Amino acid sequence: MNRNEPPQILRRLFDAAVAACHPSRVVPKVLPERPKGRVVVLGAGKASAAMAAAVEDAWGAPLEGLIVTRYGHGAPTRHIEVVEAGHPLPDAAGAQAAQRALAFAEALTPSDLALVLLSGGGSALWSAPIAPVSLAEKQSLTRALVLSGASIGEINCVRKHLSAIKGGRLAAAAYPARVLTLAISDVPGDDVSVLASGPTVADPTTQNDAKRILSRYDIATPWSIASVLNSTAHESMKLGDPRLATSEARIIARAADAVAAASDEAHRLGFEIRILGVDIEGDARHVAQSHAEIVRSAAPPTKPLLFLSGGELTVAVKGTGRGGPNRQYLLALAQALDGMPNVWALACDTDGIDGSDDVAGAWIDSSTLARAHALGLDAVAAEHDNDAGTFFDKLDQAVVTGPTRTNVNDFRAILMMPGD
Repeated sequence: MNRNEPPQILRRLFDAAVAACHPSRVVPKVLPERPKGRVVVLGAGKASAAMAAAVEDAWGAPLEGLIVTRYGHGAPTRHIEVVEAGHPLPDAAGAQAAQRALAFAEALTPSDLALVLLSGGGSALWSAPIAPVSLAEKQSLTRALVLSGASIGEINCVRKHLSAIKGGRLAAAAYPARVLTLAISDVPGDDVSVLASGPTVADPTTQNDAKRILSRYDIATPWSIASVLNSTAHESMKLGDPRLATSEARIIARAADAVAAASDEAHRLGFEIRILGVDIEGDARHVAQSHAEIVRSAAPPTKPLLFLSGGELTVAVKGTGRGGPNRQYLLALAQALDGMPNVWALACDTDGIDGSDDVAGAWIDSSTLARAHALGLDAVAAEHDNDAGTFFDKLDQAVVTGPTRTNVNDFRAILMMPGD
């Protein structure tokens, strides 16, 4: 095997992971028999447009409804309207779509079905601030939470306590109609109350939890946000609320499915496989250092040895560069491995977007740091400035897929090859 093959193999494994979780593959398998009454399809997330297209292909007309997805992540539909909006920061298009979704839900009758299609990104895309919170204030708060390094569970806890659609409120608006939620999970642990901030399920968190999170990350709030968080009238829906009695939610694809698909592909290639975890959370640098220790402690393999993992890493952004948690992880991993021979790694987000730019992630090998040095690139400085994007672009080691129209979050693979 020549040295150019391992990056191609890692990309092949990533592609297999993404394909296994694409809506066209997973949605038809879980759809029930088409109901006889009125069906309204509502949804939000980076995969939601492709999910809606899969529903149309399986069920045909008549269908109606409204889907909101990230700009550039739309899919052709014949009956269900698709709107594109801002992510990760909410915008007016997403706020208007959320209000229209609530109006659809409120008009349903007991004989109707609301089919709700959710995937990662739904929280930002369905932004319906509770008055007197403004959209601008919600944008500012979201930006501060994302840059703080808070986990997705913490971010969504805050968001759903400031939203008219999240935290079970969409299901409450649809009651007594039947609500069936199909969700592609991008959250560690596949908690449906965290995914897209749980618009159709009970919320186990409280307003006090949200206030503690804001305090933990030292995020100041205007009076409008404080007033909503201090008003018990605005608490989210809780377990046992009768308005949730007709709502059911199912996870139809998750990080474990992506990792399993990559593992199956690697088995066919004759690799030995070790799964480090499918729902790993934490700071990108710390996780990279932990993974480097595992690789360094492994005995020299006699056949290719592959370490796989999924989950969602975070970065507390202090610098002014560009990038995302997957490339930040690889930058730290390259430094921790320090040119260890016969090792390659790839880290990408399965939605095709690592951070906020249109790059899925990157890859490294044992020559990455040496090549960077020859080009005048400083890995330590790039990491401190959160500029892994520029670093890997200049090395021509970025991975670009375009929108994948699914989202089960991070995919990481480290490949150790036998020595020469």
